[in-house]
Amino acid sequence: MAAMAAEEEEYEAVLCVKPAVHVYRVPPRASNRGYRAAEWQLDQPAWSGRLRITAKGKIAFIKLEDKTSGELFAQAPVEQFPGIAVESVTDSSRYFVIRIEDGNGRRAFIGVGFVDRGDAFDFNVALQDHFKWVRQQSELAKQAENPDQGPKLDLGFKEGQTIKLNIANMKKKEGTAGNTRPRPAGPGGLSLLPPPPGGKSSAPVCPSGERPSSLSAPAQLPGTPITDSLLSWPQPAAAPAAADVWGDFAKASGSASNQTQANAGWVQF
Repeated sequence: MAAMAAEEEEYEAVLCVKPAVHVYRVPPRASNRGYRAAEWQLDQPAWSGRLRITAKGKIAFIKLEDKTSGELFAQAPVEQFPGIAVESVTDSSRYFVIRIEDGNGRRAFIGVGFVDRGDAFDFNVALQDHFKWVRQQSELAKQAENPDQGPKLDLGFKEGQTIKLNIANMKKKEGTAGNTRPRPAGPGGLSLLPPPPGGKSSAPVCPSGERPSSLSAPAQLPGTPITDSLLSWPQPAAAPAAADVWGDFAKASGSASNQTQANAGWVQF
């Protein structure tokens, strides 16, 4: 783990690159009112080249390099932002004062200016994002070392706190779900709707004395005469006794019945 941490610290990440930057000599600051770019000789920069911001571990480095060869002109290590290593001027957003070091303990303050205001904004944001990440990593490391010290989620009831459950509705829903009956399956796996409650049979009822049309007539053998029994003639309804004004002709004479028996092989119209 220690070897992996050492390799991670040695890794250098590039945060920002700006191809055009000017360097100015900064006069000593007489008071704590801040630096002003108007006091510099802005039309005569001391050096011009490329600016590159890199990060190695928690420390960021502002490097001033030659545009063509990439040779390092000056370097400013930044351990905190905002801080003394990088300061903004009071009269412009395109100029900054940085503290450079040569590695031998010597330090100097120089002015840095960008041609474009957007480049100055990117320079500022790159440093802000890096040190925001550093703070987050520090907080995560503290939480990993002491996991019990973090805020705990309390799901218990507070003193005097109650909860209300409507059990009547729950029982009603359960009863409704239990009363459901499966629909009967018809031919082909199709579910059929149950008959309505209290309904009557839908089978047709024929009037008295009539034969339903759905009944098939008896089969007739070849060569047999057509009789009344083979034809489904509708039978007239019997007249009530009170309406019989002609009397009972069936008792008056038996000739009608004899004639019907004699003509049994003929169809009567």
